[in-house]
Amino acid sequence: MDDRRRKLKFRAWRRGFKEMDLIMGQFADQHIAEMSEAELQEFEQLLAIPDWEVFAWLTGNQAVPENYAGPVLDRLLSFEYDPRA
Repeated sequence: MDDRRRKLKFRAWRRGFKEMDLIMGQFADQHIAEMSEAELQEFEQLLAIPDWEVFAWLTGNQAVPENYAGPVLDRLLSFEYDPRA
């Protein structure tokens, strides 16, 4: 795995609160190796957004702003993580 993917994976597992660590970390574990350059860029942008915003999108408490919509977020929205991990 290249350095960029490794760093993104590290950031995904260290979001700030446990639920987001589990969701983003497990998502990265399963998908980051196959992401294209454009998808890596989108994932990197998602990691820069505050946890509470992304969590609100994932739980359906807020609509996703159009400027953040994309294929990676679509996959993340439908991702089923293991809360026991």
